[in-house]
Amino acid sequence: MIGYVTLGTNDMTRAAKFYDALLAEVGGTRALESDRFISWSAGPTSPGIGVIKPYDGKAATVGNGMMVALMCDSPAKVKAVYDKALKLGAKDEGAPGTRWGSFYVAYFRDLDGNKLNAFCMTS
Repeated sequence: MIGYVTLGTNDMTRAAKFYDALLAEVGGTRALESDRFISWSAGPTSPGIGVIKPYDGKAATVGNGMMVALMCDSPAKVKAVYDKALKLGAKDEGAPGTRWGSFYVAYFRDLDGNKLNAFCMTS
């Protein structure tokens, strides 16, 4: 299915620090890195998330309607990821809770304004 997703950033150092700490909560570590791009993954066959400085040289902007979902194994892990994101300076976009039956999710925006969520399916 999905191999990786990239999110634009205008401050690579700040984004790297945020995602190093946040993605560690779900087993992510740096997988690839250059002066314009850093990616994280839970392993060589797992999907990845990257931050990138746009190649056209223009400022990175937030994609309207675009969101990255971080899969978690429990509601407790969803809350831990959400809490970590807020502690790192992310903006709340929806506290942890059950939505749509067994879909447990929390929403936040990273330091560049990109929307993410942490979720799990409950029985």
